[in-house]
Amino acid sequence: MTEQLSVQACIMGAGPVGGTLACRLASAGVSVALIDQAELPPMENPAFDGRAYAIAAGSRTLLEDAGLWDVLDVPANPIRDIRVSDGQVGRASSRLHLHFDHREAGDEPRPFGWMVEARSLRKAMNARFPTHADLHLFAPAKAAAERSDDGCVVRLWDGRVIQCRLVIAAEGRNSPLREQAGIVVTRIPYRQTAIVCAIAHERPHHDLALEHFLPAGPFAALPMAASADAEPGGSPHVSAIVWTERTRDARAFMALDDGRFAREAARRLGPHLGAIRVVGRRWSYPLSAMIAHRYVDTRLALAGDAAHAIHPIAGQGLNLGFRDVIALANLIIEAARTDSDIGSERLLAQYQRVRQADNLLMFAMTDGIDRLFSTDRRIVRATRDLGINAVDRMDGIKRMFMRRAMGVPAVDG
Repeated sequence: MTEQLSVQACIMGAGPVGGTLACRLASAGVSVALIDQAELPPMENPAFDGRAYAIAAGSRTLLEDAGLWDVLDVPANPIRDIRVSDGQVGRASSRLHLHFDHREAGDEPRPFGWMVEARSLRKAMNARFPTHADLHLFAPAKAAAERSDDGCVVRLWDGRVIQCRLVIAAEGRNSPLREQAGIVVTRIPYRQTAIVCAIAHERPHHDLALEHFLPAGPFAALPMAASADAEPGGSPHVSAIVWTERTRDARAFMALDDGRFAREAARRLGPHLGAIRVVGRRWSYPLSAMIAHRYVDTRLALAGDAAHAIHPIAGQGLNLGFRDVIALANLIIEAARTDSDIGSERLLAQYQRVRQADNLLMFAMTDGIDRLFSTDRRIVRATRDLGINAVDRMDGIKRMFMRRAMGVPAVDG
């Protein structure tokens, strides 16, 4: 006899977006199946690997509601200030810069966000999954979904069958569910690669995030919490690095030994953190942007990278995915509370209406900023330096940028 399970929603993909959505729904009493093709990374004593997420203030509320924030085993480090500057490799940054102070963003000062180690969030999700009676995890597992106006049937390759009202694609930018639905996407290649790692440094970062625009792409240093295991004896001062380079040059930098790699990073970072050294692993990711022309189909919703992927220039990629989760979870939870159909055409249309405009705006903004700053033409550099300085002097516009980075409304209340 075929084993069958009936739930309200089925989520494909147990990464940060899919896993957080599953925890949020289950915590509100919505039954959910969570499926991932890969075996979940282990939660027992994973080594420090240098990867971290910038979690905006609005996204922290989601992680709290999902029961994940309080079980992070590595402290999240606040981002209280952001400095945006322009320059060239090996030279001092322009004196015309933009400084965001969290105390100027609203009536109740709070950090712009927090840096959370990727392994810590993974461990938190792994720990939470089995605590929810309404969350059924299948990983590793392959599945195929059949969707109709009447409902959905998800068939696992081992013969088990899951019936549900809505399927949510959170499998990433190469989403099979999106392809199956015939949803068209627009892609933008950047011929850039992001190098991601962590550094230990001599001086404290004082919770300051640096975004330094260079001709090949932005170089960001993001403040992390002290690490007990980044290197023998621990590291009291640690920052995450997101270094964008032309792809051909990124390959060469990735091939350098740690000492030479650190020297190249220091040429871009500047001297304010003192001597630096690489800790953990180095990672590299080819960069491109992608936006789906629609986010829904019959009993299907796209979330996170299945719906959109943007340039990391503003550090908002995961936060956009979390904003998808907030919007979709709120709609599903309210529908379930009133015994309405969580996969109805009306609910899905509302989800798309709420999220598509926001994501399109960020898609266009990050693409435009990268094109504006990833050039060394003198006239362009002079114009953007003046623009940066002008924004720094315009309190209203500056406040709007700060609150958007935080993922909160443009005004309090």
